[in-house]
Amino acid sequence: MDPKDLRKTMVIAMFGGVVVSFAPILYALSNANPLTGAFFRMLYAIPFLLVIILFRRAKDSRSRNTRLIALVAGFAFSLDFLGYHSTVDWIGAGIGTLIGNSQVIIVTLMSWWLFGERPNLSILISLPIVMIGLFLISGILDDDPYGEYPVRGVIAGIFTAIFYSAFLIIYRFANRELAPAVNLQFDSTVGCALGLLILSFLPLQSIHVEPIDFQPSLPTHGWLLALAILSQVMGWLAIAYSLPRLPAAHTSFAILLQPTFTILWGIIFLSESPSFQQGIGMFLILGSIIGVTVYGSVDSSIESENTKVL
Repeated sequence: MDPKDLRKTMVIAMFGGVVVSFAPILYALSNANPLTGAFFRMLYAIPFLLVIILFRRAKDSRSRNTRLIALVAGFAFSLDFLGYHSTVDWIGAGIGTLIGNSQVIIVTLMSWWLFGERPNLSILISLPIVMIGLFLISGILDDDPYGEYPVRGVIAGIFTAIFYSAFLIIYRFANRELAPAVNLQFDSTVGCALGLLILSFLPLQSIHVEPIDFQPSLPTHGWLLALAILSQVMGWLAIAYSLPRLPAAHTSFAILLQPTFTILWGIIFLSESPSFQQGIGMFLILGSIIGVTVYGSVDSSIESENTKVL
């Protein structure tokens, strides 16, 4: 890529990372339950994305199967959002976002298995460090941990990272043809909304998940509308555009802005105050994510004979 184009695309990616960093703050301020917040975040974004598509009229040469893959990616995103919003409720926006973004390690390992992109030693070293960080964040050995249900929040955060990884990997397949970012974003958003709607009718009360509350109210839906426009439309559209156009390290660095700034916003806007042990755990996880982002290169030139394809 031309250096000028690289800088431009990098700025767009960084803008997306910063805007998305406000998402858990807006969700927390809405006081909606996880499924309600996630569903209306998607539902309110759909008409804005559709207007952008109709206005741009960009050529979309994707096949029906490719668009179907984008919808499947959106369904994986619905599971990610259910776990993520639950984590924010149970352990806070800063910690919850940090756990979810440990997906960079999971994605790297899955890319090793699926695509033969062999990670270097720094990625493998980061795994036990992240596990120690998660243990400290859970507050098991802490007299006064931050969060209403810290252990439950860590478990939900791990599921968030797993499903976020699944989304990113499927999303990679859905955009092999470099379709217009807004078209791809529209398909995955519709898939996510449908997935959340299905989840709402499942008996999930046993895992402390309430169904979608379809009764609109203020200021709850004002915050959710802002969340949809800022994060799901502007932020994720910027990320969707830049993700396939940047080297992996550049994109990971831009996305890394999200957990870093969210921790800061949580302290400023939500008065979050993790305990000393949880702070150490956050430092270990953030350090591992940075280490993988900066030093965790992969050797994609060496592919196994049995490389698996989704």
